[in-house]
Amino acid sequence: MMDTIDNLETRERPAEVGGGPEHAPLLAPRRRGWRGLTIFGIVALTILVAVAALGITIRRHKEAVLVRQTEEAAIPTVDPVSPQQGVNPRPLVLPGEIAAFYTAPIYSQVSGYVKMWYKDIGARVKAGDVLAYIETPGLDQELERAKAELAEAQANVKLAQVTAVRWRKLLTTQSVSQEEADVKAADAQALEARAQAAAAHVSRVEALEGFKKLVAPFDGIVTARKVHPGELVTADQTNRPELFEVSDIQKVRVYVKVPQAYTAGIHPGMDAKLDLPQYPNKMFDAKLITVSNAIDPASRTELVELLADNPLGELTPGTFTEVHFELPPNPDAVRIPTSALIFQEHGLQVAVVGPNDRIELKNIRAGVDLGTEIEVVDGLRPGERVVNSPPATLFQGELVRVETQAQPASGTKAASEPEGK
Repeated sequence: MMDTIDNLETRERPAEVGGGPEHAPLLAPRRRGWRGLTIFGIVALTILVAVAALGITIRRHKEAVLVRQTEEAAIPTVDPVSPQQGVNPRPLVLPGEIAAFYTAPIYSQVSGYVKMWYKDIGARVKAGDVLAYIETPGLDQELERAKAELAEAQANVKLAQVTAVRWRKLLTTQSVSQEEADVKAADAQALEARAQAAAAHVSRVEALEGFKKLVAPFDGIVTARKVHPGELVTADQTNRPELFEVSDIQKVRVYVKVPQAYTAGIHPGMDAKLDLPQYPNKMFDAKLITVSNAIDPASRTELVELLADNPLGELTPGTFTEVHFELPPNPDAVRIPTSALIFQEHGLQVAVVGPNDRIELKNIRAGVDLGTEIEVVDGLRPGERVVNSPPATLFQGELVRVETQAQPASGTKAASEPEGK
């Protein structure tokens, strides 16, 4: 097309200037200008195409890098732990309740009015110390009447005995019959029995008079006083209040309910430690003395009893305490952190890093829960790489990045490692 335009210009130019040959050189510069613009356009287009291609290449490279980085970032990083067979004692902390070695509630055996009490709560007493005195006017009158009846019975016995002797003498003179003499002797024996009953009644009332004084049954401390001067107390067995409570706390008993899962490691003679809230920086020694050897079906626990010395009286009855036991290790179990457990619809599981850094979800059977750790009795072997705190999105066969070598679970040591190392 450009050639056509040039030909037209060449043909028209001579007519305008006279058509002479001497004007032909004037047409050459105009044709060279059009050709320069054409070359420039081609070069510019080539540059634009090259820049566009370079931009597309760089963008595709960046996209590939971003995809690769995204895929690498999507691989979860895990810090595995290695389950180990425990060689250290297993700590066990259970709630317990402290009770006095002996405790005796003191009731009134007679009816009357409290004249005075002499020992208040917290008082240390010896066996036989008077705690309170009860006035019993009714009992006093009964004692006087019983003594009078006894005196009358004894007088009747003497008279009957004298009469029986006289009738035996008259029998020798045939003044009375044998039957009459025997009757008099029997009367004397009956009156003597009545006198003995009257004497027994006097002894009983005198014994009740001794209960007017409430005394301590053994050495200990008064832990309760529920009586006041002038208060009416009764000897009614079905409705009588507790007046005092005396406890022996030189030694105390500690009762603990041990869950069934731990009973195999509990036995008499074990040492334990007592941790009381009121003494945060002090532990008390105790020793397990007996077990009930029976599981409570309601709570699935076994009651055990410990004994602790209490020379300073710091362990008070009714106090809550934490009892720290150390159970022997289970050689057939391995320990892992409780944070490694996975609770899903398939049951209790853990995530294990396989040989190719692929996740394997394993079902396990748990043993004793040790707080921050748990024993696994089936499903794991020592040395496996167990994922600690696994993400919730982990799935079977997923590729993971292992940050460090598997470390032994906290609180355990390899079985081959000496314990004193």
